[in-house]
Amino acid sequence: MNKRNFVAASVGMAGLWATSRASAASTSGNAAAAAKASGTGPALLTISGAITQTNRGALDTAIDQMMGKQGIQFASAYALDAAALQRMAAVTIQPTLEYDAKRHTLRGPLLTTVLATAGVSSPASGAASVQLLLRAVDGYAASVTLADVQAWRMIVATHIDGQPMALGGLGPQWAVYDADAIPAFKDKTLKERFAQCPWGLYHVEVQKG
Repeated sequence: MNKRNFVAASVGMAGLWATSRASAASTSGNAAAAAKASGTGPALLTISGAITQTNRGALDTAIDQMMGKQGIQFASAYALDAAALQRMAAVTIQPTLEYDAKRHTLRGPLLTTVLATAGVSSPASGAASVQLLLRAVDGYAASVTLADVQAWRMIVATHIDGQPMALGGLGPQWAVYDADAIPAFKDKTLKERFAQCPWGLYHVEVQKG
């Protein structure tokens, strides 16, 4: 797959990352299911596939337009809003980014921590048998194993340099690792280091071999 070109700086997004307020309006159908247990705000990240915990129903082709157009299908899934991600223990990394060749501070929960909320863990056959398809809002997708995610200590970054990451920039989430500290990537050129790191992450599909 082709590496994407970065087109906008990542700033703002305070509205989505502000403390969630209780909604007075009632919701129904999948919208209510997606909010249940993951918070009251809009779902920012959906996990589907080989999971054991769910909080929303099947993909609705009328409502879930982006997922539908990208060929995503599921009978049930686990959705998380900004507040749910914020409640998780955060990890900070400082990789050199390809877009300006400078080190930036990225913060967010480990991807394994996020996956655990949907009941994803290493099976008896080993983490290498679990495949993850990480999808971004523009259709870019990266395939990694759970073993890779564990070894690379991949995070779901929600903040860059202390600021929430914006949709239209690198956010609202970025699946990323500290390439400077990983032997498999640190000696590669900057443009080659982050092919497995989709910014604008919004869906993870879990596949077990």
